[in-house]
Amino acid sequence: MRSNEKHVPNRVIRPHTQWVASAPLPTCHGDMTAHVFRSPGVHGLDDAQEHVALVYGEIADTSGVLARVHSECITSEVFGSLKCDCKEQLDTAFAEIVKAGRGVVLYLRQEGRGIGLTNKIRAYELQARGYDTVDANRMLGLPDDARRYEVAADMLRHLKVKSICLMTNNPAKIKALRALGVHVDGRVPIVVASNPHSAGYLETKRSRMAHELPTAVKHPSGSK
Repeated sequence: MRSNEKHVPNRVIRPHTQWVASAPLPTCHGDMTAHVFRSPGVHGLDDAQEHVALVYGEIADTSGVLARVHSECITSEVFGSLKCDCKEQLDTAFAEIVKAGRGVVLYLRQEGRGIGLTNKIRAYELQARGYDTVDANRMLGLPDDARRYEVAADMLRHLKVKSICLMTNNPAKIKALRALGVHVDGRVPIVVASNPHSAGYLETKRSRMAHELPTAVKHPSGSK
């Protein structure tokens, strides 16, 4: 073992997911523990992705852990885009976890529902011409939602979480996690207010992607 690796044990969870590091992480939401996991990409370790579990409180060997399985959204979380509700959902999840006294956010590196940043921006260009998110993806020959959750299931197993209450509006995410052996006790809605730029996006999620949002939100411009 090389000297620069002595503090990074190679803990294999499954052949495709590894725990690689952890440390305390003070945040504006509270004191978390950050766990980094690595999963190989399409070309193996040459394009490996690093995912993060942010843990608040004690969750090992615990049932009903409040959890958010959140996919990366650099446009809103870093650049402040108003086109979606991703950053607000992430912030709300942290706030609810701290309020509950324990929980975990699994931050997965699958930008644009898994299509990547380049294709996401290409879809944005089509949306600027009046197409909704579903039609824009299909015009590019892409799936409506390309996200996968094997890594999330592995992360929860490594953290010894017995079962979760999932913060989501998307029933398909619950179904996918259960199919991977995750015990999901229930769903906790995580609804945030829309703005003029995100209203059409939220309405598309409700009407075309079966997200359980409380009411239809019509885009003020009347576009697709």
